[in-house]
Amino acid sequence: MTDDEARWIARARAGESAAFRHLADANAAALFRVCARITGDRATAEDAVQEAFFNAFRHLGDFDGRSAFSTWLYRIAVNAALMQVRKRPHLEVAWPKRDDGDDTTLLDAADESPTPDRHAVSAEIRRDVEAELARMTPIERTAFVLRHQEGRSLEEISAALSLNVGAAKQAIFRAVRKLRATLEAPGEPA
Repeated sequence: MTDDEARWIARARAGESAAFRHLADANAAALFRVCARITGDRATAEDAVQEAFFNAFRHLGDFDGRSAFSTWLYRIAVNAALMQVRKRPHLEVAWPKRDDGDDTTLLDAADESPTPDRHAVSAEIRRDVEAELARMTPIERTAFVLRHQEGRSLEEISAALSLNVGAAKQAIFRAVRKLRATLEAPGEPA
């Protein structure tokens, strides 16, 4: 935690709403991105982020500074997103768009100017990956998103999901195995 962040937190704890708003604004985009990837639904992600900020504000006194403030918020947001998914078990996952209008994807083409055939294959792969992510359990999807899309450490993932490190590794492994099975062409070696 930086000295500047510590000052903002102290001011927010003292009841200064503008200070908490500053902390929230600094983290809102990252929290929305992870919540959208977990829920697969923009409106549900917005609800999760709003709930996360509300919970963070209510429990600001519980923040002990052992981790970065953003890590603490991240854990609250992941839990809020998982709670939203559990509250809406029949929620249809439809992956949100990035701010630039492109689909949020796992596989962006390396070639700047793909051929029409390559574009069609990439779109098919994207649909397959997104469909498989939607079929995963919320824990598997969240663990995968946190590790492979957000670049979080196993320790951060285990803390965010309230799992031990071994269980977090297993969730990531199951997600990767499911995606690998989806992407393997019939008859090709694993």
